[in-house]
Amino acid sequence: MVSEVTIDAAGRLTLPEALRRQFRLEPGDTLRVEDRNGEITLLPVRNSPHMIKEDGIWIYRSGQPAEYSLQAIIDAGREDRDIHVLGLDK
Repeated sequence: MVSEVTIDAAGRLTLPEALRRQFRLEPGDTLRVEDRNGEITLLPVRNSPHMIKEDGIWIYRSGQPAEYSLQAIIDAGREDRDIHVLGLDK
């Protein structure tokens, strides 16, 4: 998308609504301003992405320590399955 914006007397500019929607920008959001080879670049500052792709797999990152052990949940599920398959749950 290419558009033109005008800087007002206070140095402010208004981003077009379509760009704000596309980048999910809300009032109060922060943009980082960079000078890249004579061009001004605006980049949304996000706290941290919750979903990131690592080695082709989407991973959820909350930025907080987990309150549970994923390995313990997997192990418990496997144990329940083994007990059921072996018929020991009767």
